[in-house]
Amino acid sequence: MARRKVSNPLALAALTLLQERPMHPYEMSSTLRERRKDDSIKLNYGSLYSVIESLQRHGLIETQETTREGRRPERTVYAITEAGHREVEDWLGELVSRPVKEYTQFEAALSLLAALPVDDAVRLLRLRLATLTMEARKAAAIQEEFASFPRIFMLENEYENAMRDTEIRYVAELLRDIEAGSLTGLDGWRRIHELRSSGLSPAEVDAKLLAEFPVHFTGPGEVGPVG
Repeated sequence: MARRKVSNPLALAALTLLQERPMHPYEMSSTLRERRKDDSIKLNYGSLYSVIESLQRHGLIETQETTREGRRPERTVYAITEAGHREVEDWLGELVSRPVKEYTQFEAALSLLAALPVDDAVRLLRLRLATLTMEARKAAAIQEEFASFPRIFMLENEYENAMRDTEIRYVAELLRDIEAGSLTGLDGWRRIHELRSSGLSPAEVDAKLLAEFPVHFTGPGEVGPVG
């Protein structure tokens, strides 16, 4: 995968807008917000100006005209270049066709979940599940409100809802497994925190874990599964 000179998704959004017609940055920003694209692409006016400068520097857009109305600041209208059109096709095609590893915050939290006591983890997972469920209800209401919209303009919402629904199912199942005691490694997880809260030194904790759970703990400082 080639390294792009401009890689901010906001840049791709700006290029797709300029494929419709020349625009100035304020019009780009308001159009993205009107279309609710800021739900999927991080947008603020300052970063948009930085993106515009970068696109122009790399020859993907060019100045069409600069106007001034009264005492208002100048407004520069930008147009996409042929190179910009090619960039949209290539970049968007790459994003659609090639899955990439995305390091989400929740995945990072799950990878480190054993650092929390079991009861704390259950409480926090329940809080997350409640928040996700509330968001799903709001999303359903929005989806109903925009039910008459062509589906092609709602795909990102569909995707977000599908990802949320998957996470809701996953978190609910994880909670059931923890509370039913069927999560493998649960005894070791509880024991880690019992030993740590007992006042033992880290070395003593490791020694006891190795003695009690030789299959699951590999050595000092290593509390992950073997194999």
